Amino acid sequence: MKKVEQIVFAGGCFWCTEAVFQQLEGVEEVVSGYTGGHIKNPAYREVCSGRTGHAEGILITYDPEIVDILTLLEIHFATHDPTTLNRQGNDVGTQYRSEIFFTTEEQREASESFIKLLGDNKVFKNPIVTKVTPLDVFYNAEDNHQDYYNQNKNQPYCSFIIAPKVDKIKKYYADKLKKQLL
Repeated sequence: MKKVEQIVFAGGCFWCTEAVFQQLEGVEEVVSGYTGGHIKNPAYREVCSGRTGHAEGILITYDPEIVDILTLLEIHFATHDPTTLNRQGNDVGTQYRSEIFFTTEEQREASESFIKLLGDNKVFKNPIVTKVTPLDVFYNAEDNHQDYYNQNKNQPYCSFIIAPKVDKIKKYYADKLKKQLL
């Protein structure tokens, strides 16, 4: 029986992070949504207001026999700025914070160790602000937010913001991509 695990990464706009992690071999599903807030079943407009406390995140279902947690962490930190509090580029607000919501003790330990390793080696010029938190509840975003990049590649946001992140993954992590993408 195949073992799968889940983890949620928040690192800015979920359209961007979803597009990156969909590329990886061993990632079975990526769902955009909201977590870490204080109201039930939030809607996009509510989350964007910053009043719900939720982060935009992606729920990743993956096979740890194919893609391990360290690879997922490496790609997460390579594709967003973990040193800016509540901001990614022009996206500003608590909903764009950098946070890892773990579902297993191994994920928590790996996340904390990885952040320490990056800090100790001064990989980033500024201190990492990424929080590591147990996943409580994850709410799926509305259907029009799912698979956004693949459905809207010609939109300017996709072309100028998301495509370079996807290209970076294809360049530096080609050996980790799903075979049909090569």
